[in-house]
Amino acid sequence: MSDNSLSSDFSLVFETARQQARLLADGEISSEELVRAHLNQIERVNPSVNAIVTLVADYALDQAKAADNSRISGVELGPFHGMPVVIKDLQDTRGILTTQGSPIYKDYIPDSDALIVDRLKRAGAIIIGKSNTPEFGAGSQTFSAVFGATSNPYDVTKTCGGSSGAAGVALATGMASVATGSDLGGSLRNPAAWSNVVGIRPTPGRVPSVGVDLGWSNLSTDGPMGRTVGDVGMQLSVIAGHDARSPLSIQESAALFDGSLERDFKGVHVAWSKNLGGRPIDAENSRVTESQRYVFENLGCIVEDDEPDLSTTDEIFQSLRAYSFAIKHEAHLREHRDKMKETVIWNTEQGLNMPSIDLARAERLRTRLWEQLTVFFEKYEFLAMPVTSVSPFSIEDEYVSEINGVQLETYLDWMWPCYTISVTGLPAMSVPAGFTEDGLPVGLQLVGRPRDEIGLLQLGNAFEQETNFWKQKPAVVSWVL
Repeated sequence: MSDNSLSSDFSLVFETARQQARLLADGEISSEELVRAHLNQIERVNPSVNAIVTLVADYALDQAKAADNSRISGVELGPFHGMPVVIKDLQDTRGILTTQGSPIYKDYIPDSDALIVDRLKRAGAIIIGKSNTPEFGAGSQTFSAVFGATSNPYDVTKTCGGSSGAAGVALATGMASVATGSDLGGSLRNPAAWSNVVGIRPTPGRVPSVGVDLGWSNLSTDGPMGRTVGDVGMQLSVIAGHDARSPLSIQESAALFDGSLERDFKGVHVAWSKNLGGRPIDAENSRVTESQRYVFENLGCIVEDDEPDLSTTDEIFQSLRAYSFAIKHEAHLREHRDKMKETVIWNTEQGLNMPSIDLARAERLRTRLWEQLTVFFEKYEFLAMPVTSVSPFSIEDEYVSEINGVQLETYLDWMWPCYTISVTGLPAMSVPAGFTEDGLPVGLQLVGRPRDEIGLLQLGNAFEQETNFWKQKPAVVSWVL
């Protein structure tokens, strides 16, 4: 490949998804050109990070040619007409390998698409590959017995987080226009923070799922990732929306998410929390997030040190997570125990052995928590807090066992900034917020009022425009130039 071709590819793949869509619509580029540019970028970068674990290049090129022909014929498929997307390997893709990061499913090829995939395809998106995920999406370190580990693009000796870690890496390195993810205890937000991209955990039901085991559970949800807040909004405008097959599905139209995100934030009340009342957090990680408080003040926000009482969230999360694992993985444990990682076995057994009174107590505590939060968010429109308790750690470690010399009890404990918010049911988003002294990305978590994704996108967009951290490319990208 010539230097000119490489430079052209590089420029194109790092355009925002919204700008790529404009270039396609205006006829300045073809879908085939866009897909080839991303395939070239995957060839150059992926061997260093192992983010795309199933590549469907021929399929993507065929779909790109079909998209170009449709556009020539005057047929517009939707906002993502002819654009390449990476799908998390937890989400079913018809005719394309979907392993869930588990040896149990290492050869599984679904005969139908997950709803989030179907909606993207109907909007014209082209699947270019599947992104790596830990076994059944468990844990915030993206490694699996099927495909190995995915490296952080800013330092390949570090983890990219998880469980949507590889989706974040694919975006950060220009291997996809947008990417899908999912979030139970932080799996859209934690990896977004550590790859310097944007991930939003929507209100459960905003992005509905069908054909799942826990249709009434609102602890886990699918959601979008992108390089910018606008790109996340663009994807949300396609994957959100009511589906009667999902009992929690929100009726509100998704169209509002693709409009302008401009807003005046003068006088808007924002609660600022350093550590949710004294939870353990790494000093350098805290320094970076704290340094961004002034941005909101400059936007005209009224920023106050305050936080809701989330002291019951540990118990709630542990109980509800264990319950969900028992339902999802009891059969896996019974039939394939030898193929499961220890943390998944532990979490599943926690659920199977949990007294029913513990689950009842968790539900009662969660109800009380919601009542308290409604009062808190009458005063504040947003809560700003860390996304993670630490910076990206060694890729050789499965999880963090201590923070500031304090030993943690379980493999989940270090994930507190995200899972405390998961149990609230509130929408939350990670936005790039700067870098540690070692050059590792740090995210800031913004939490909105109930079902107020649009407000969250507006605030995130305003912060992004003031800071532009998202424009800093990872080190691994420079290696191929």
